[in-house]
Amino acid sequence: MRLESEDDGTWPLRKHHTEEQKKKNGTTRSASTPEGEVPTYKYNMNFEKVGKCIIINNKNFDKVTGMGIRNGTDKDAAALFKCFRSLGFDVVVHNDCTCAKMQDLLKRASEEDHTNSACFACILLSHGEENCIYGRDGVTPIKDLTVHFRGDRCKTLLEKPKLFFIQACRGTELDDGVQADSGPISDTDASPRYKVPVEADFLFAYSTVPGYYSWRNPGRGSWFVQALCSILEEHGKELELMQILTRVNYRVARHFESQSDDPHFNEKKQIPCVVSMLTKELHFRK
Repeated sequence: MRLESEDDGTWPLRKHHTEEQKKKNGTTRSASTPEGEVPTYKYNMNFEKVGKCIIINNKNFDKVTGMGIRNGTDKDAAALFKCFRSLGFDVVVHNDCTCAKMQDLLKRASEEDHTNSACFACILLSHGEENCIYGRDGVTPIKDLTVHFRGDRCKTLLEKPKLFFIQACRGTELDDGVQADSGPISDTDASPRYKVPVEADFLFAYSTVPGYYSWRNPGRGSWFVQALCSILEEHGKELELMQILTRVNYRVARHFESQSDDPHFNEKKQIPCVVSMLTKELHFRK
């Protein structure tokens, strides 16, 4: 029984045959680089616009959900609006969206013409569970919101970065932390055409790792958004995105710890989680 997809061995043979053909024809060309182009490991940001950034800020929830008011989220939304606008994004904020409204907003965004944009960003601020996010009236899978931007559905964002920043719990586990000992491919083909995986060029920056609680201060906003905005303000147009998010991880891990009168919630830690399908480096500068 085959439990996994297996390579039948024919592709290397076809490739070898293709190489022989090219030797006879005297031509070689990279499958991933159209003729005349220089290979690059940086996303092209030389577009008319940086792109659209949608912020969904869910603070109040219907009683039936059992979810409380997310005090501090307006601080997050305001800081993110300022931060992403300074990076050049066209930012729009939507408050207290139902699941259907979130679905409609992102579906409509995916159907827009992004030809003149370098990338797309979406920020979700809400309650959450593992792989799910809350609308005002209930819960919906995150995948159902992001699927509209797959390469086979949103052609004008094909090979462009699709960025999703998610401030939400991913479970109920708490991180006690641990005391540290010390302080601080060259594949070739005869044809210039090439295929792109439909799930390529996505990035998901979660406020916490799977299964864990995500912390938010009612007065200052969530730990993750505070750190993200701080690093973006300092280095947003200087560092590559993965460098930025690594520094966000460091800041959340080292600079934040919960304080609560309830011992169960006191002195807890948090670490964000980045899931990247990006294929190039992303710099928010041309």
